[in-house]
Amino acid sequence: MIHDSVDKAKKPQGCPSQEGDMARKQQEQQAMIKTSLARIKHKIFVLSGKGGVGKSSVSANLAAVLSKKGYKTGLMDVDVHGPSIAQMLGLTELLDITPDQQRLIPKQINDNLKVVSVQALMQDKDQAIIWRGPAKAGMIQQFVGMVDWGDLDFLVIDAPPGTGDEPLTVVQTIPEALGVIVTTPQEVALADIRKSISFCKTVKLKTLGIVENMSGFTCPHCNEAIDLFMNGGGEKTAREQGLTFLGSIPFDTGVVVSGDQGVPIMFQDKETPFTKAFGKVVDNIVKQL
Repeated sequence: MIHDSVDKAKKPQGCPSQEGDMARKQQEQQAMIKTSLARIKHKIFVLSGKGGVGKSSVSANLAAVLSKKGYKTGLMDVDVHGPSIAQMLGLTELLDITPDQQRLIPKQINDNLKVVSVQALMQDKDQAIIWRGPAKAGMIQQFVGMVDWGDLDFLVIDAPPGTGDEPLTVVQTIPEALGVIVTTPQEVALADIRKSISFCKTVKLKTLGIVENMSGFTCPHCNEAIDLFMNGGGEKTAREQGLTFLGSIPFDTGVVVSGDQGVPIMFQDKETPFTKAFGKVVDNIVKQL
């Protein structure tokens, strides 16, 4: 018996019992993911070809508008290395867990909006997250299956730019997700967005359309429109690629200020060229669903 115990203790990685435990845990996680997704009507995956195009601000304000319209909405930030949703929504505390210690409780922003961010798992918000692909994939799967989302009309997913581990894991975990691609008008961004479109086609991710962000700026002094990054590139790309053009959103310094203050500008009762344009973008998304 002593020898049996020693043998068991010294079993190498990959032995049948360990493989069985791992397979069982994976099956349990997949079951939790399936159960969680069954309670979410629409999953919107906001993606971009490059950083700096305002993808996270589009995600945050999209979730804000949907919640204001009365839809039960979740916002999931899976940008592991550069999470910004927590700042934009004013999240400063760590996530709680359910009494049975089985699920994470998303932060409730208002009656209709819940948010989860990888930033809300970190004690130190300035701590670098140095993870390889499998760890990032596991986190995304846990954010879907082990977060108590409840019943939602929309789940908005903000992933890092590009076509790497995180976007691929989102698509594999949530195959029914619908893509919204964000770009700015200049050719550098458009070249990268064409890669995102290719990614969507390769992984068979249905795309709701393209949003052109920062398409223009109205001078506060002379009221003249200035094309900071040219304009019309997003619409032209959508037309060439056979995709829906969801709309152009002008640059607004208020978006920057509101993001730093932790209150998305679409929560504020202001009527500006930005809020009007963004409202049209959301309408163009919702009417497709």
